[in-house]
Amino acid sequence: MTTLSEEVKNLIIETLDLEDIEAADINDDDALFVDGLGLDSIDALELGVAIKKAYDVKIDNNSEDSKKHFYSVKTLCDFIEQTRK
Repeated sequence: MTTLSEEVKNLIIETLDLEDIEAADINDDDALFVDGLGLDSIDALELGVAIKKAYDVKIDNNSEDSKKHFYSVKTLCDFIEQTRK
């Protein structure tokens, strides 16, 4: 059984077609954008759509909260778990 964290990591890899990266290579607490995984705003849009579809959650694209939710795999998982309850 995979954890939510592993699911999200695999979703990131598949959605953004990241080559040479495996789920184990992504630390739950590392930043997804700029310094960490190095994703950009286009990646954020694609990832947001994939998260909405996969987990049936509503994401406000322009809010500061969304930026906080998408900071790392851990914050994204926390958001998904809180929203699905």
